Amino acid sequence: MTGAQITELLAELQDMIMGSTLAKCALTDLGIQWAGWALAVAFRTEKFYDLAGSGTFILLAHLSRIWGGASHTRQKVQTGLVTAWGLRLGTFLFLRILKDGHDRRFNNVRDSPGTFFVYWSVQAAWIFMTLLPTLMLNTERRNVPVGLRDYIGWTVWGIGFATEAIADQQKWLFKRDPDNAGKFIQSGLWAYSRHPNYFGEILQWSGLWVSATSVMQGPQYLSVVSPLFVWFLLRYVSGIPILEKQALKKWGSEPAFQDYIKNTPLLWPWPKF
Repeated sequence: MTGAQITELLAELQDMIMGSTLAKCALTDLGIQWAGWALAVAFRTEKFYDLAGSGTFILLAHLSRIWGGASHTRQKVQTGLVTAWGLRLGTFLFLRILKDGHDRRFNNVRDSPGTFFVYWSVQAAWIFMTLLPTLMLNTERRNVPVGLRDYIGWTVWGIGFATEAIADQQKWLFKRDPDNAGKFIQSGLWAYSRHPNYFGEILQWSGLWVSATSVMQGPQYLSVVSPLFVWFLLRYVSGIPILEKQALKKWGSEPAFQDYIKNTPLLWPWPKF
């Protein structure tokens, strides 16, 4: 067998390993979400919906690294950053729903098993699509030295992590103050964006994709769908449209809120996009 044939065989074997790892991650993802749906229907609760989602992110990041057999610095850092994101956001959302007692997204859902199933299945798709660059990275056994692209990606992630964490904490403290009852937040980061937490979320997954591209080849670059999917989902589907509608219903007639809407960017903290 010639050297070229051996190289080609190894490449095919690598593709098989990647494919099987992605498939196992997808099946694990679906299994967890559907099990979560069954429990949620049985107990008629959505309290662990977000916790199950963030936990699955963490689990798949680590499993993909184990199944993929990659143990280079880039994979370790990427997996660690996903873990940090999942622990912070999952804990924050779980504590919030324990305090509030319910999630308004599920007001007309929790008593409908079929609709509830759709929500849990959509979460499975969201997890896999968003995590795709990391899953691909963790199946890559080539040890490309850490370089400028990695540092840029990790810096973008760090800015996004800080932005989301600070914005969440600012809103949490604002809502806990009895003097702010019935008011909307327009201070701190919320003075520069009406949804700074979502801006931070998009930055984090964009940064992880940038770092992962350091070892990507050919069609793997199509995993850019990950940050684009996060942006689209938050901007047009499940995040901003719902919150904007609720805010307009609650404060739309108030001049102060009208002024806030007029002068504060929707998402990006610069001229409206």
